Amino acid sequence: MKYLHTMIRISNIEKSLHFFCDGLGLKETRRVENEKGRFTLIFLAAPNDEKAEIELTYNWDGDQLGEGSRNFGHLAYRVENIYDTCQRLLKLGFVINRPPRDGHMAFVKSPDNISIEILQEGNLDLKEPWLSMQNVGTW
Repeated sequence: MKYLHTMIRISNIEKSLHFFCDGLGLKETRRVENEKGRFTLIFLAAPNDEKAEIELTYNWDGDQLGEGSRNFGHLAYRVENIYDTCQRLLKLGFVINRPPRDGHMAFVKSPDNISIEILQEGNLDLKEPWLSMQNVGTW
């Protein structure tokens, strides 16, 4: 058996790529446009780790994502510096729902309400403003 990918539905390609690529740092590995099926599949992976992809599925005629996007749990990524990653996401206008107060774990949501867990590789010293930052909404 071989792991292939995790699929999540999206409502806006540009907003989703802005979040996953500009915010989290993932890279597009390939794209499939299916005119007959009226959908686009965009595969993303972390740099130098194309074995674990996510598939963004965009239905051209719209998609009813609903609350929690069909009860999807979350995606998780390990990063070299959680503070830098969270700061970059904040600068791009994304809310850090669960700040990395412990220097190890944070949660943010994609434009389609998918929870993304960000985990620090190793541990960092506790640091402001993260240490005092409160949770926002759900994560």
